[in-house]
Amino acid sequence: MSPATPDELKSAIRNIPDFPQPGIQFKDITPLLANPRCFAGSIDQLTGSHRPGTIDVVAGIDARGFLFASAVALRLEAGIVPVRKKGKLPYRTIEESYSLEYGANTLCMHVDAIQPGQRVLLVDDVLATGGTAAATASLIERLGGQLVEVAFLIELSFLGGRAKLGRHPVRSVVTY
Repeated sequence: MSPATPDELKSAIRNIPDFPQPGIQFKDITPLLANPRCFAGSIDQLTGSHRPGTIDVVAGIDARGFLFASAVALRLEAGIVPVRKKGKLPYRTIEESYSLEYGANTLCMHVDAIQPGQRVLLVDDVLATGGTAAATASLIERLGGQLVEVAFLIELSFLGGRAKLGRHPVRSVVTY
């Protein structure tokens, strides 16, 4: 079984109008996840040119980002760092608040999740306004991590989120 191409991945993503509120065009990845070929293709694409030994930890953002980041971390023989919503991690945390396209939130990471100098790949499902990824990048850097790249399955380019990531390399598999 060969992994799906980016065009095949795009066609497996379902559009849900007016979810979670009117005017939002939600990109539903569950059909992609249900198809082993598409899921494998998404992991190949998110891993990109990185190879085992080039990344120390993969950070995944709550909650759909966990699905992709975990598989990418296994492929890269790297650790996984969960970035969670406030109140979901059991140990001492650092936190960062941010705005998103339809509200606000706070993300947290354990204080010992990333060691100074570790090479970090940040993986998430969607880049929209960029607030979530920018907040996570800030957490990674506050812990002394070296953010190597930020990789997304989907980028909603019309929302301009890439600009919030400034100097960080950004890569997206599918762009709308």
